Amino acid sequence: MNRIPRSGPTIRREWRRSNTVRTAVVVGAGVGGLAAAGALVRSGWHVTLLERGDRLSGNGAGFFLWPNGVAALRSLGLSLGDIAFPVSTGGIRRPDGRWLVQAPTGTAQPVVVHADDLHDTLMAGLGERLEIRTAVEVTTVRTGGADRPAAGTGKQTFEADLVVAADGSRSAIRRRLAPAASVASAGFTAWRAVIPWFRVPKLSESMALYGEMLGAGHRFVHATLGERGHSASATRGGIYWVATVPGALRPESPTAQLALLRRWFADWQSPVAELLDATEPGDLVQQAGEDLRPLPARFGTAVGGGGIVLLGDAAHVSTPSLTQGACLAFEDAATLGALMRDVVPGQSLLDALDEYTVARRSRVARIARTSRRLGSVMQAQGRVWVRARDAALGRLPANLVQRAATAAYEWTPPAP
Repeated sequence: MNRIPRSGPTIRREWRRSNTVRTAVVVGAGVGGLAAAGALVRSGWHVTLLERGDRLSGNGAGFFLWPNGVAALRSLGLSLGDIAFPVSTGGIRRPDGRWLVQAPTGTAQPVVVHADDLHDTLMAGLGERLEIRTAVEVTTVRTGGADRPAAGTGKQTFEADLVVAADGSRSAIRRRLAPAASVASAGFTAWRAVIPWFRVPKLSESMALYGEMLGAGHRFVHATLGERGHSASATRGGIYWVATVPGALRPESPTAQLALLRRWFADWQSPVAELLDATEPGDLVQQAGEDLRPLPARFGTAVGGGGIVLLGDAAHVSTPSLTQGACLAFEDAATLGALMRDVVPGQSLLDALDEYTVARRSRVARIARTSRRLGSVMQAQGRVWVRARDAALGRLPANLVQRAATAAYEWTPPAP
């Protein structure tokens, strides 16, 4: 269990007798940045959200959210409602359709959500005390001296009591705070896509809901977003799929990438080929399999009487094998919002920065290690290694996968 230390009575009295307007700048409007901005607004902070893109939007694909991610969103006051669809994983098959391993009953199961629906939910939770600035790419950060922390573009400077770096795996702020931390390739690339219902082919009932297949270094997972023709999923429903392949990011056009995927998975059991045939180039989202090593020593850094916080992929990048990226970002945001609720600039804020590091770093380090190990098993290549992997998979649900479930999915939200 991962309980967050509560602020003591002294800190709460300090805030009650202070008229200080607490200000925060959140850099990055991905799912982690949106969740953090909403959490701080609900904790009484005035927030400026900076996004380098021209507008705030989802990425058009989807997410698997496990029980810890759902619990984190709930603790942030956000409900997924009818946009989340339960997944019953069942197990893993070979490319020819034969079972490699069937999941035992009672194991943790995720829900699947469309990225655009999740984005809308997070946007609705931002509240009113927030300013959004788009087309702002942060390249500098003030980290020393007596002045408050600040993020800058070279032409503009955004100063606040708290700067939250949610600017992704290539975070400019993290490079300044933790230059030794670097993103390392895990040796594979993932593609994600959602096929809308009007393009989804007819599939047998046993194949339509969920499936996972594992080959030599290749993996294909699909899950259903709602029901065909259901009014709640008429525009964003469909089938979400994820494919992983050995190698680095592909430089070709999305059309060429899709052609490669169709060739690589051409002889796999139904419905893989059918789903790839129904996919269009504009549906594809390409993602490198990678992790961050070493993790920054601190996720919260004091600057003057304020501080800088690393959140989500800016703090910890882990391979997508456990599909925990968004879930951990939501945990970060829930933890940050709880710790910052009763503090003011000065010693109470600095203490909260220390608590944030203690609460988050060891947990995400454990999950990153587990995800890395699981990825090395799932992405095995070569005849000998694949045979060894397939033989071992029968023991994994009670061993590696179950340990992963315990480490990742059981998380206690901060006390309100």
